[in-house]
Amino acid sequence: MGFDYKGRIRRLQTSMTERGVDVVLLSVGADLPYFIGYEAMQTERLTVLVVRQKHEPVLFVPALEAPRVDPGEFEVIGWADTDDPLVFASGVGGSPSTVAVGNQMWATFLVDFQRLWPQASWMSASNLTSELRMRKEPAEIELLRLAGNGVDRVMSRIPAEVRFGGRTEREVSRQLLEMTIEEGHDVAEFAIVASGPNGASPHHGAGERVMREGDLVVCDYGGRVGGYFSDSTRTFSVGEPSQHQMEVHSVVLAANKAGRAAVAPGVTCEDIDRATRNVVDEAGYGQSFIHRTGHGIGLEVHEHPYIVEGNHQMLEPGMTFSVEPGIYLPDQCGVRIEDIVAATETTADSLNRSSRALGVVE
Repeated sequence: MGFDYKGRIRRLQTSMTERGVDVVLLSVGADLPYFIGYEAMQTERLTVLVVRQKHEPVLFVPALEAPRVDPGEFEVIGWADTDDPLVFASGVGGSPSTVAVGNQMWATFLVDFQRLWPQASWMSASNLTSELRMRKEPAEIELLRLAGNGVDRVMSRIPAEVRFGGRTEREVSRQLLEMTIEEGHDVAEFAIVASGPNGASPHHGAGERVMREGDLVVCDYGGRVGGYFSDSTRTFSVGEPSQHQMEVHSVVLAANKAGRAAVAPGVTCEDIDRATRNVVDEAGYGQSFIHRTGHGIGLEVHEHPYIVEGNHQMLEPGMTFSVEPGIYLPDQCGVRIEDIVAATETTADSLNRSSRALGVVE
């Protein structure tokens, strides 16, 4: 699927001019593939795109990786191991007054650039790039939809195909990763399987705990399709759930529904957070909802906009993010229900459609 990388660079340069930024340096991370379609390897060798206001960008890349770069609307300079790429890149950048740096540039390279440009002031490039990246183009949303459809198909297969009781979290996590690939993902990136009391840890790493009847199990997994992420969470019960477990799940389900229903242009990110949190608060579980309602998603699984109190960013058509309220009860269980949505001209387009009911598994 092709993107207008030249147009993206031009919009970045316009933002640079408006904000008085002379040079942008983009290295590893999602900014580079967004602007030129190339994902740098995360090694000790420097890859950096140098963007100036009125010039074509220049990509400096290790010579041994240069064959991976598709020709584009930018110059590619391969450097040998005997070269100093920082000297090359700083030479192209000239004598800037203000430099913006990609968030994931290695600290060692940043320190060296600062040594070479001692006169410059420095800022995060995300101040510019996030404004562009969080408003998704239709083709980006379609890739997110494809990814969401894939994890939905996995979710629908779980009750019939995945046995939980008597197996470890790690065994089920591995199976979910395999199923994610089977359902069309290029890469399966993560699969949280948090059972029983482990469910009270939102980012629990699947371990050796053996699941048994009476456990609630939080399954949160995703990967990438065409570079764009999926991320979905559902909660399952090993055997029939207790009345208390069903109550907790019903509160989270109502909060998820309220959050998705609140999405509309002009509504702020914190308004969505409040919509989910109000439901949980009114049910008496407010202290157990311990994280923000959601995060943006695209070339990164967590990116702008963040759906959290204090974020006054107004939603606009094309913004994509998660709605994932949860309740976490220490030493007991956890429940989370997560959907990816895209803001439209009027409402939320849910990119996940799998059942949100408390699934019963063996």
